[in-house]
Amino acid sequence: MMKIFIDPGHGGRDPGATANGLQEKMICLQIAQKLNHILMETYNSVQTRLSRTTDQTLSLKARTDMANRWGADYLISIHVNAGGGTGFESYIYDGAYDNKERSKQCRDSVHEEVIRATNFKDRGKKEANFHMLRESLMPAVLTESGFIDTTNDAAYLQDEDFLDVLAQAHASGIAKALELKQGHVPDNADDQSRRDIHIIKHGDTLWELAKQYGISVSELKEWNHTVVPERLQIGQKLIVGQQARSHDHTIEKGDTLWQLSKQYGTTVAALLKLNPTIEAKNLRVGEKVKVR
Repeated sequence: MMKIFIDPGHGGRDPGATANGLQEKMICLQIAQKLNHILMETYNSVQTRLSRTTDQTLSLKARTDMANRWGADYLISIHVNAGGGTGFESYIYDGAYDNKERSKQCRDSVHEEVIRATNFKDRGKKEANFHMLRESLMPAVLTESGFIDTTNDAAYLQDEDFLDVLAQAHASGIAKALELKQGHVPDNADDQSRRDIHIIKHGDTLWELAKQYGISVSELKEWNHTVVPERLQIGQKLIVGQQARSHDHTIEKGDTLWQLSKQYGTTVAALLKLNPTIEAKNLRVGEKVKVR
């Protein structure tokens, strides 16, 4: 069982950076909670623990003590930047230590997935003498996603869908680095080749499933004629994908995956999954991209 410790930076009396009507502590908590949900719902043999699940004041020592006592296999500390810049950067401890190569591998994997999914400016894979990295006994990575005091980055950071993309990218990077395996998708006797199945879990809603699978709520209702949105039953099987529903978009000048995700009611992560050969920062005019 792989133990992953997720640390939402700041909290309580420590708001972190503040600007544009946003507080770093709350954005970090949102991303961390989304990341936790994705890891627990998507991968086998994973345990997660958050340093905080509410707007709580915690010292840095309390956080690393918690992770070390639990015996975590991996730690990721979620932060948002400030200082007038733009983009994404990630860190490991700059000293000499046993886990350094493993920490570097984990950092690189998360970093590359975030850059690929978000189209953020790449500010580099870095090293620093941060407490969360220095005092953790396990491989540890700290991420800085966007600048809260830069108007363009702040617009992304207050968008719920973009935070979903960030969380998914963090999860994908962690999964690759730790070689996590996705949960088993059950067989469907009538036509598994043309449809995907989701088994309802506690807390699922049609809206969340639509975002997760890159489809619309109306399509979910169309494919599942007997479903009652207010009465989803744990264990109930829903059709969440059909190959016959595929749809292409021809790239035009100025198109970005972020814009396409908004246009077609999906996510950047879903578009990248549908189009594994495309590069988010190098879309070619005339290229066809699957959006469903």
